[in-house]
Amino acid sequence: MATVSSQSVKFFFLIENIDFLQISILYFLCSLGVLPSELSQLKKLEVLILNKNSLKVLPTGLFTSLSHLKTLSLASNHLTAFPEGLGTSRHLDVVDLSDNKIRTLPESVSELQVVELNMNKNQVASIPVSLSRCSRLKVLRLEENCLALAAITPQLLKESQISLLAVEGNLFDAKQLREADGYDQVFHNQLKTMSTSCIGLQCV
Repeated sequence: MATVSSQSVKFFFLIENIDFLQISILYFLCSLGVLPSELSQLKKLEVLILNKNSLKVLPTGLFTSLSHLKTLSLASNHLTAFPEGLGTSRHLDVVDLSDNKIRTLPESVSELQVVELNMNKNQVASIPVSLSRCSRLKVLRLEENCLALAAITPQLLKESQISLLAVEGNLFDAKQLREADGYDQVFHNQLKTMSTSCIGLQCV
């Protein structure tokens, strides 16, 4: 796993086939507040980790350029809005936006192709119904946000493919969620996922 300082990043811009780049605090350097636009030149980048920086916004069109991206982690920054254009990254499997200041999820979140979305430790107070249309989404983490039980809609529970819904630390308790309309579907999805895993391991 490579870790580079912001001063070293431009060196990597010359390497077209790089498949991993991590920009973070190194040797007590100042937190990265702005991403250089040249980052979009890494056409074959598959894993991008930008944790523990001071990012508030991201370059426009960044994810359209990073078409091979599979894992994106922007945990522990200062983002206040859900990044635009994530739905254009068709190979994206995991997105970690935990420990930011994001308050809402856009309707366009339905375009995501991710398997796991981590929104822990934000300020999310509502979940758009469109999230239930994320056909590949299996794991949704929304711990320690500002969600009331009403935000966990029957559509989200019944119509999505979510098999792991982590929502501890919100404005309701686990018992209330288990009694919510549609929660049994999440349990059913979990069993289905476990069953598929067993088939792959020839456990049946």
